[in-house]
Formats: sequence, structure tokens, C-alpha cells
Amino acid sequence: MGKLPPSELADPVVIGVISTPHGVRGTVRVRAPGSGRHLRRGVKPVINGERHQILASRQTPKGFLVDLEGIGDRNLAASLRDSELILDREELDAPDEEEFYVGDLVGLEAYDEAGTRIGSVSDVLETPAHEILVLRDDEGEPTERYVPFTYEHVPTVDQEEGRVVVNLPEAISE
Repeated sequence: MGKLPPSELADPVVIGVISTPHGVRGTVRVRAPGSGRHLRRGVKPVINGERHQILASRQTPKGFLVDLEGIGDRNLAASLRDSELILDREELDAPDEEEFYVGDLVGLEAYDEAGTRIGSVSDVLETPAHEILVLRDDEGEPTERYVPFTYEHVPTVDQEEGRVVVNLPEAISE
């Protein structure tokens, strides 16, 4: 299959991360950001610089169980632990109206309900419960705030305007 040059993926997007092997035939358990809709048969993500077609995928309460082309035993599956499954953005399904990829929030300006700028989204952290937006304010003394990406805390995402409206959790409100 050969290694892919890093430049082949112009805009890489992580669609999953291999956590553990499952069984003895090379199946891997994959944690997916978001819905995991790209972890399906026929998709060919890049894993450690090589394309591997997904032969089968099934969702479980602990993530997805995925069979990959060329991964036929437990030892090979175990060697892929913590590896990312990556597609180029142009290979992704177009989001439906009112949908977006969470990674696209990075760089958006963050405002509170009153319209006061409180920073910009500098990163998105994955947790088992939901994503966490990292807000950074570089004006004056740099500060970072962590906001759960839930409707309660982020009621508005407006990509066209380049902004999110955020209700800071009580523990971090000033």
C-alpha cells in the first residue's frame, strides 16, 4: 500500500481514533468524534500514512468495532492503538443544513449573551460525555476558559458570521 506523503491530505480531518483491538481477527475498537457517520463500509481512511478500506463497522455502547483491509490479526490491530483514522475534508459527507463539523469551530469569535466578546475558540477537546470548547482571550492578560459544547452552554453557532454565543458555566464566570 505504501506510505502517503503528508501533502496528499490537503485538509486532514480525524474521523476516529483506534483505542484497542477486539477479538483475534484484527477488529479494532474506534472512538469517533461526533456521530461516527464516516466509519462505514467502503470508506478509505489514512491510518499511519496508509489507506485502509473499512470492510465492516458496527456501533456499540463503547464506540465502533471496525474491520480494516490489511489488518487480519490481533497483534497487528494492537500495533494501531491510539492511531487516528483520517480523511481529507473533500472526502467527507457534506453536512446537512444546520450541521457543521466541530473542528470548524476553531477560530470563531466567542461572545456572551449580552454581545460582549470573551475570546475565540482555540481548540476542541474530546471527552466521553461531549466536546469541550477551549476559549482563549489574548487581549490584556491571556486567559483560557473551558465550556461544555452543549446547547445549554453554546446556544448559538453562526459560522457565516464567524461567531458562537456562549453561556459560561457558573464556576468560571467572572
